[in-house]
Amino acid sequence: MREALELVPDRLPDYSEYRDQGCDLSPSCLRCPLPKCRHDKQEGGRRVSKRLRDLEIFRLRTASGRSISELATEFDLSKRTIQRIIRRSSG
Repeated sequence: MREALELVPDRLPDYSEYRDQGCDLSPSCLRCPLPKCRHDKQEGGRRVSKRLRDLEIFRLRTASGRSISELATEFDLSKRTIQRIIRRSSG
């Protein structure tokens, strides 16, 4: 006699537990403003990484009003670099 196949419920995606905890650039994956996840393999490597960093710097400056000095310290960049990033991002 043939053994009956045990039915396993479909676990993807409806029955899986997912916690949308985002990343250091966005508090929520589902509301992330980036066109592609920073954790996905992407062409452009370092350029993409810098663009993500620049977006976060601009977001922190506009949303929480962090100073140029605070951002320079937090991202380990010069004040002048932070100013250039903000100027480029706002235009």
